[in-house]
Amino acid sequence: MMRSRFDRELDTLNVDLQKMSGLVENALENTIAAFKNKNTKLAKEVMENDRMINDMERSIESICFKLMLRQQPVARDLRIVTTALKIVTDLERIGDQCSDICEIILDLSGDHIYRTVEHIPEMLKTAKEMVHKSIEAFVEGDVDKAHNISRMDDDIDALFLDIKNEIIQIMKENSENADDCLDYFMIAKYLERIGDHASNICEWLDFMETGSINQQRII
Repeated sequence: MMRSRFDRELDTLNVDLQKMSGLVENALENTIAAFKNKNTKLAKEVMENDRMINDMERSIESICFKLMLRQQPVARDLRIVTTALKIVTDLERIGDQCSDICEIILDLSGDHIYRTVEHIPEMLKTAKEMVHKSIEAFVEGDVDKAHNISRMDDDIDALFLDIKNEIIQIMKENSENADDCLDYFMIAKYLERIGDHASNICEWLDFMETGSINQQRII
């Protein structure tokens, strides 16, 4: 009887995690669209909807804490609950970074910089792909896919360095672009962090399935 109740609560937890994942992925897609199209209305929507992501995080955390207190899970069950707690933190932070990017979009000018910074479109695409595939890997419980996504983190780090160098060059050529360049630099930095959180999700999936972190046995 207790096991049946625990399984139902785990099902609820999984459904809520997928709902939150959908909200976060939608926020990132809208953020990218707002940035590419300079759509301030869409940017404001992303910022307003961030509250829903925060509410989902608190709700899922509450479910996890209740499961730990009432059921005292062990082994794989404990890993599932622990992973959920960790993943919601990364999902919430992706939502925050989308909101931060959208706040910059509201005051963004210097469209010529977007055209000049060659690697921004590629970084947008990579960040979106990493988040989508990390969520997909988690839902499917696919550790091999998760490992491949984690390796993409090196790609997004390299893109950030490329963009940083491009922005520095633009500023050297015309210091009047400094404010606009800083905005684009911060957007690139937030995208890099989004990649980090997507990679974290994959690492926690690996932990859930194997009980190991960085090939070191934990549970």
